[in-house]
Amino acid sequence: MTIVPEGHVMSVFTAHTPETAPAAARPTMARVQRKLGHLPVAVARMAESPELLTGFLTANATFESTDLDPVEREVVVLTVATRNECHVCVAMHTATLTRRGTDPELIAALRAGAPLADPRLEALRRFTVAVLDHRGAVPEAELHGFLAAGWRPRHALDVVLGVGTYTISTFANRLTDAPLDPPLTAYAWASATA
Repeated sequence: MTIVPEGHVMSVFTAHTPETAPAAARPTMARVQRKLGHLPVAVARMAESPELLTGFLTANATFESTDLDPVEREVVVLTVATRNECHVCVAMHTATLTRRGTDPELIAALRAGAPLADPRLEALRRFTVAVLDHRGAVPEAELHGFLAAGWRPRHALDVVLGVGTYTISTFANRLTDAPLDPPLTAYAWASATA
């Protein structure tokens, strides 16, 4: 019997390699590795369920094709990631914004869950929080505030897609206790409530 210190979870999830992963996950893992140049541990652990891995990556590709631009999508992702306290997603998406040359103040505010200086992006962040807090049943006043900031009804649904996509990722990363990959350690994040 293994004794695990209190407050620690012994992971029952394997960080699969292409050789140890279920056969159905191997092609997906190979595509991720070709695209990124490495296989993130989070993906290696999700590979335990080929359907989960494929479902998340398919939903993510669909979210990336929405009418939201790359920074707007990252506002949604980082809002979900911080609310769901997924240190892997926060670090990964901080790295993405940093590589894109995004304003460090915007990145810091997103990581802190703080109001954003740009009113339109702040309306997007607030609406994402409302979708999360109200499980989609956003009060009419909050929906109208989002639309008054220049967003369209389709953007509200794009946010729902992003929330769903990154709920899969954040929950899977937390369940599997996915660690940060070494290139992400510079972007490490810890919840204020942790």
